[in-house]
Amino acid sequence: MPTISQLMVPQPVKSGPDDSNVGAELTGKLDKEEVVKWLAKFYQRREIKAAATENGIDNYIYHQTYLSFRKFCLEIDKLPVDLHVTFSDIIAGACHLDSLLPYFIRHAKQVFPHLECLDDLKKISDLRLPANWYPEARALTRKIIFHSGPTNSGKTFHALERFFSSKSGVYCGPLKLLASEVYYKSNQRGVPCDLVTGEERNFASVNKTPSSHVSCTVEMVSVNTPYEVAVIDEIQMLKDPSRGWAWTRALLGVVAEEVHVCGEAAAIDVVKEIIMSASEEVELRRYKRLTELIIEDSSLGTLEKIRPGDCLVCFNKQDIFWSTRQIEAMGIECAVIYGSLPPGTKLAQAKKFNDPDHPCKVLVATDAIGMGLNLNIGRVIFNSLIKPTVNEKGEKEMDTITTSQALQIAGRAGRYGTQFSTGYVTTMKNEDLPTLKRLLSQHPEPITQVGLHPTAEQIELYAYHLPHANLSNLIDIFVNLSTVDDSLYFICNIDDFKFLADMIQHVPLPLRARYVFCCAPINRKIPFVCSMFLKFARQYSRNEVLSFDWLGRQIGLPFACPNTLLDLVHLESVFDVLDLYLWLSYRFQDLFPDASLVRDMQKELDCLIQAGVAQLTRLLINSETKVSSGTSQAVEAEENRPVLFAKKTPWIHDRNAITSGNPLSSHGRIADRLLSEGLLTPKMLEELKKEWQFQKDCEKELFEPLNGIVDKSNPIKHSRKDTLNTRRLNRKRPT
Repeated sequence: MPTISQLMVPQPVKSGPDDSNVGAELTGKLDKEEVVKWLAKFYQRREIKAAATENGIDNYIYHQTYLSFRKFCLEIDKLPVDLHVTFSDIIAGACHLDSLLPYFIRHAKQVFPHLECLDDLKKISDLRLPANWYPEARALTRKIIFHSGPTNSGKTFHALERFFSSKSGVYCGPLKLLASEVYYKSNQRGVPCDLVTGEERNFASVNKTPSSHVSCTVEMVSVNTPYEVAVIDEIQMLKDPSRGWAWTRALLGVVAEEVHVCGEAAAIDVVKEIIMSASEEVELRRYKRLTELIIEDSSLGTLEKIRPGDCLVCFNKQDIFWSTRQIEAMGIECAVIYGSLPPGTKLAQAKKFNDPDHPCKVLVATDAIGMGLNLNIGRVIFNSLIKPTVNEKGEKEMDTITTSQALQIAGRAGRYGTQFSTGYVTTMKNEDLPTLKRLLSQHPEPITQVGLHPTAEQIELYAYHLPHANLSNLIDIFVNLSTVDDSLYFICNIDDFKFLADMIQHVPLPLRARYVFCCAPINRKIPFVCSMFLKFARQYSRNEVLSFDWLGRQIGLPFACPNTLLDLVHLESVFDVLDLYLWLSYRFQDLFPDASLVRDMQKELDCLIQAGVAQLTRLLINSETKVSSGTSQAVEAEENRPVLFAKKTPWIHDRNAITSGNPLSSHGRIADRLLSEGLLTPKMLEELKKEWQFQKDCEKELFEPLNGIVDKSNPIKHSRKDTLNTRRLNRKRPT
């Protein structure tokens, strides 16, 4: 991590507004060459460096201040009177060189304002006692109940029963799907409940008055509204490097008489320690799995052995597309679920899979099934145990899934109260089965640290002390100066926040609005979503309304049903843009006024995406016939490599941008596999296409003479045909 000094951007120092040069009138004009000479001697004196260090000026600031001070003294015609006189006396030998020290330190504090307020900044970023941030929760004597158990153990069920029977309550879930499920279930049971997510507000009452019960995503829970009961689900997410702060905030800050937390046993100790810091106690309730989970003795080996109730878990989209194609080629209809699909599409696919009367009996999914969906799975099959992850530097790595992830996913097999009372789990490959058995035989490692995040108020205080620093720089300084209890807390990853802050740095926005924009939950890997985010910020900065018509022009209305994977991926990114609009509309209602129209548009788009996913095999075939290596291009399109994005035009406006007639259409799937395995490069693929086309042209030319059509105007073509005819005749002669 860089030092605090290196994070500070030197500020330019200008002379005062006084027009008169009093110093020159008193002592005469300074000789600039003499000034440079004496400043160099001043800079090199050990005594000056020692005195600067005592004033908090390290080597970096010392050097930067010297450069700025020298520039100031040489380029400013009207120096401050006292500094001008001091220089004149030093040059004349009337005073010692060290007399410049007070002016040098004064200049350093102007160039680096943090030198005067460093203690205040450290106090603002002191995060050692986050329990004290929530005085309303501390005013209560809360009863904390930890429901601990594996997947399918009924822990959340028991916590929700207390939620439904309470006079008032709040449910905090990790996903919109879970919050929506509790919202619908509560209202069906006659307990009026509102839904609050980052993009949505649904009221139980017709007149839109707040209900006593609320189901929300964990980031949206209020720490000011009192409740009788609060339920915090998936409490082990405290350790999440990006979102962990939201669970920490909910656990410490929710104002409820009873707080029910549900999650893995790995979080018990850290929750006890956090609650102890708030002078509260934890009651522990343990649950066992309601259905048996059996690890099969052999791997699946081939997709031909797949059976009804199976869920094939893949950790990348390309494997999902390839597996779906193979399964449906055997005449088996399958449902598909992956992370970037809209919630409505996920629910539709889950409903199709769960329906015993529907012909769809197989599910192909990513680890998105780990939480948020109720699925009647009989057997979980791991296509692989290697999952792409992002390290602390933001680099993508491939690593074996953790014990917690393996237990979470495998535990989805065998749901209580369904035809699959016993769950089974296995792998696709033989070599993965021992690793899976080892993972499932272990307990998740105990969680030792939980996440924290700087608040808007803290950043505003920083901006007050450092008015010239940009938001990304303020965040860096905050993290550098922050003091946390390292044994219990860590600062959550703020790379996404900083990425958005840097993206809109040039857009003139008030600090609070800029902070809110940078908290927007978007996928920064998708340039289309990022470009729309930038457009939203620019439009807002100009105080111009972002109307439904304006938005429609930006995203290419009207929509059409996708024909290829590229079309489907683009529609998914458009859905994310609409989510972003809705998220901002609840924070800036005056300039994002058409939330209801956008929500209606989003429902239509969800239906189109559902239709596309339902015909995924057709999209795969179309991709292979219209674009070489369509599957890999579609996967790359979601991650949006800049080159691909630059070539791709909005599909709704220019459908002809996708070429047709690929000579390798019958071999598209093989080409995909060869490309992914590194046996074939895109350049080699292009050469094969040219060779294929050349062979077709040659064959066409061979048959032209038989039809009496000879192009005598082209001697080169004619001679080539003669040569080919000669070869054909030679092949027919007996040896």
